[in-house]
Order: sequence, then structure tokens, then C-alpha cells
Amino acid sequence: MKIAILGGDGFVGWPTALHLSDAGHDIHILDNLSRRWIDTELGVQSLTPMDSIQERTRIWHAETGRRIHFNLIDLARDYELLKKWLAEHRPDAIVHFAEQRAAPYSMKTDRHKNYTVNNNVNATHNLLNALVELDLDAHLVHLGTMGVYGYSTIGAAIPEGYLPVGIDTMGGETVSQEILYPSNPGSIYHMTKCLDQLLFQFYAKNDGLRITDLHQGIVWGTHTEQTRRHPQLINRFDYDGDYGTVLNRFLIQAAIGYPLTVHGTGGQTRAFIHIQDSVRCIELALNSPPARGSRVEIFNQMTETHRVRDLAEMIARMTGSEIAWLPNPRKEAAENDLVVHNEKFLALGLDPIRLQDGLLSEIVDVAKKFAYRVDRTRVPAVSAWTKDIAPLINHDPEGKRLKSVS
Repeated sequence: MKIAILGGDGFVGWPTALHLSDAGHDIHILDNLSRRWIDTELGVQSLTPMDSIQERTRIWHAETGRRIHFNLIDLARDYELLKKWLAEHRPDAIVHFAEQRAAPYSMKTDRHKNYTVNNNVNATHNLLNALVELDLDAHLVHLGTMGVYGYSTIGAAIPEGYLPVGIDTMGGETVSQEILYPSNPGSIYHMTKCLDQLLFQFYAKNDGLRITDLHQGIVWGTHTEQTRRHPQLINRFDYDGDYGTVLNRFLIQAAIGYPLTVHGTGGQTRAFIHIQDSVRCIELALNSPPARGSRVEIFNQMTETHRVRDLAEMIARMTGSEIAWLPNPRKEAAENDLVVHNEKFLALGLDPIRLQDGLLSEIVDVAKKFAYRVDRTRVPAVSAWTKDIAPLINHDPEGKRLKSVS
């Protein structure tokens, strides 16, 4: 297939581009490189050294003989340029990663909230609008988030997208209907993914677009089979308080002798998936498109769930690290359970990579190799969800800042 990967320079986008190129597909990356500019804004860098996207694709061609094409396009702002590209290339499938992906970043200030909404929602709608305008029957695979469901405890497993309900009619009968599982976003970022869901439902119903929405858990790991082939193909590794995902952050903290930062009670239960499984799931979804005119296909793209404090204690035992119990910058329940159905990907042949499969030590090795690139002041999570929470945030878990003498 000819596949357009929107946001193909990012944390999941880049290894997906390599994985699909390696499988023989014709890959075209569309990206505005905004994630690199955000690094500059935040004054932080990927733990792993990243070359330019042009150099990355050059190395891939030199190693494999396969080309990955790069196009500098801002999906949220360059509608006519996006439409022109789609009209010229008419891809068979589109993988949509082109959204600001960090919940803490989306909550930093009013400016960051506006940017996240404008970027994410406009990018998605521009894409859908262009597909209809061009009568382009490409299968759209979107990377969503488990966070659209929220993290409340209801005592039942979360289904894959749709919830069967009974509705009482005026005639006194009960009719059955399947509805989108009620959304319960926990941040501005998660809210944009909920809005994506509604856009997808409308365009699938109104215009017959073929859409698959992947509700993904927290991604851990660094390497995939393809990124191991050359040092310059390595994936980015975020450790900072805005973009670093919880398990990867614990591992880098352990590698540099930083306390493992657990916020609140650590009773938050989250869904997880390894980066290698993430790219496999995207390929499986591409190979199983919904029929034109059918409803949006929804997968829960996760392989296991864990409480945050259990993860911290596991890493502490493995590495001898200390745990720092800190105030929670997020507005969320102190404790929650999370039970999730993920039978669809298992039925398609996914053989999940589990935490106990030995890859944790590999990540620690990567973290130790590049520990000299860490800015310890960027490790704490300090983006507060509300103005009331902001004064409670601990900006110095190590207790190393100079204290004033009163």
C-alpha cells in the first residue's frame, strides 16, 4: 500500500514508518516537526540523540534500499496544501499521529490549552474534510488514547468502543442500542481525543469514510526491530515531566540515581503497551479495514494494566532506587481500578510483550548510556491541572536547591 503517516517524526510515528516500510509499503511522512520545536520551547531534549528527519530517512535508505518520503506540512493550518498533497498522491491508507500528545503539556497554561485544541481538532477535521472533498476512499487509522474513558472505577470492564444499553420507549418497551462508551476526559489533551471520536462518528455516518480508532495505553520501551539496525535510527526517549511516560520516567530516574517520583498515593491504574506492540497493532489494523459505510472500528490498543505504585516498587526492587511520594499535579481520583477488553488485537494474532519479558533492563542500559544528556531540573512533573493545585507542587524532589536563610 501507499501509506501516509501524519506525524511520522514523532515517538510512535517514526518507528511505525520504519516498521511499515520494512513490510514493503510505500511510506510518506507528513509532519510540521512541531515536537522538535516544543523541545526547544521547554529547554529539554530527547534522552537519545535524534538526527534530522532528512538524515533519518537517508540512513534508512542506505541500510535497506527503501525510501521514506518526507513532506513538511502543518495539517492544522495548511488545509489547501494538505488537500493538494492528497489529491496528487491518493494514498491507500492514512495513519494519523499528528496531534500534540502530552496531557501535562496541554494543561501548562491557557496558551498551551489553546494550542492543543487548535492543533489537534483542526488537524483531524482538515483531514476528514479533505478526504470527502477529494472522494478519496483511504482507510484512516487514528491513534487515540485509553484516556477518553477516564480513570474512574465502575466495577466493569471497558468494552472496545461501544456500550450496549437499554432505552425505555414511550410505549413502555425497552429497546437495545449500542452507543459510544461515555467519554470522561482527564485533561485538555484527552478532551481533544474525545472530540476526534465525534468527528469520526459523523464522517463515517454521513460520508462513508472508513475509519479505525485505536485507544492506546501508555507506551513504554525505546527500540523496535527496525530502530536497532543503525544508531541513527534510534527512537526518541522523553524523560521530562511533560512528555515522559510513567514507566520510561521511572527507568531513567533509576538509571541516574534520581528518586522514583510517585504522585499522590500511586493508586492510579493505567494501561500499558510496548512500542514494538504498538507498531504491530497499527499494521494489524491497516490489514483489517472496516467496510465503506460501516461504523468506526474501535480497538483498545493495550496489553496489560498496572498501578503506578506497583510499577515504582518493582523498579525500586530491580535497581535499588528510592521512591519519592509527591503531591499529585493532576485532578484525578487517588485510587482507581481499570479493567479493559482487548480481544480484537489478540484475535488478529498479537502476541503481547509483557513487562516481565526482560526488556526493562534494556531500557535502563539505554538510559545509562545517554545519562549525560539528562537535565535533572526537567525531571519533576510540575504542570498543574488547576490553580488551586499549583502551589502544592514539589519542584525539587531531590531537595538540592539552595534554600534562603530567613
